[in-house]
Amino acid sequence: QVQLVESGGGLVQPGGSLRLSCVASGSTFGFYDMSWYRQAPGKQRELVARITPGGVIIKYADSVKGRFTISRDNAKNSVYLQMNSLKPEDTAVYYCNREPAVNWGQGTQVTVSG
Repeated sequence: QVQLVESGGGLVQPGGSLRLSCVASGSTFGFYDMSWYRQAPGKQRELVARITPGGVIIKYADSVKGRFTISRDNAKNSVYLQMNSLKPEDTAVYYCNREPAVNWGQGTQVTVSG
């Protein structure tokens, strides 16, 4: 069973930046696309960004294009989400997962307020 551990969230003012990290267990990380999702209160979980094993970015949600950047380091079993120019509507719990999705981790809370 793959374990996913997200970190890097926090409280930030509008216009600020955060860098989220996700570490996955196991030896198959480099074979799968990886994605970041988010779930705001009262809303469904949505796909934010997706990246191939070779580092090609497949998808950004329209709402984050030009502000967020997904990247990965296969040697570290890690995927990252650099978030710039944050807005209050980016407030959510952020999750990483491989594609197709497996068990979900705890996520990391991002709150944009100020």
